[in-house]
Amino acid sequence: MYLIDSDVLIAMGRGNTCLQEKMNSVGLTECALSEISLAELYVGAYKVGNRKLEPLLEFFEGVLKIVPITQAIKTFAKLRVQLESAGSRLETMDLFIAATALEGDYTLVSHNKRHYSRIPGLKLEDWIE
Repeated sequence: MYLIDSDVLIAMGRGNTCLQEKMNSVGLTECALSEISLAELYVGAYKVGNRKLEPLLEFFEGVLKIVPITQAIKTFAKLRVQLESAGSRLETMDLFIAATALEGDYTLVSHNKRHYSRIPGLKLEDWIE
């Protein structure tokens, strides 16, 4: 099962048909979205004031499983302490997304490999490359 990061959905919204084809080929039932990514998408839509994005976001909400972060809170805390101890921080939202993927045994799909590659045990794929 795949946890789709917001950057991938943003690229799809901008018309990246390869991503749409990839998501369709793995099956929408195999794709999920973290509550955090959904929040990031809404923030982006409201920030640019583009009300036309809301139907697209509502579509994603309707077809993708939305994964709550509650079960990932302890994993998030452990990862944050581990990274900070190593002198390496990761943005809070990204860390919650990574923790959600780890906790649910999802493969995280993101183009942000530079950040996420620091998370031990995280399965990561980049469908934008």
